[in-house]
Amino acid sequence: MGGPNDRLAGGQGTLASKTPVRTVGSYWPYATTVFDYVRRAMPFAQPLSLTDSEVYAVTAYLLNVNGIIGEQDVMNAETLPRVKMPNRDSFIPVHPWMPKTP
Repeated sequence: MGGPNDRLAGGQGTLASKTPVRTVGSYWPYATTVFDYVRRAMPFAQPLSLTDSEVYAVTAYLLNVNGIIGEQDVMNAETLPRVKMPNRDSFIPVHPWMPKTP
């Protein structure tokens, strides 16, 4: 199965392999980034046309199909930032102005 766009689900445990599958569930570090991407990019033919409620619904769907939240979990401005993404702790911020950790 393949297509012109990135997969949205699956890929857990593949990032260290020779064929990593970068998806919302395996790669993205923050649920708020998923929300922002959905808001700015969807739907493809009319980006920025979804209401906030629709963006939360699509984000909740993506998080659910990746096994990050349950089917009955509610996504809103309070709950979204509390979602802990599986790959969140694998990103290490590296900035030239930050001191290196010994």
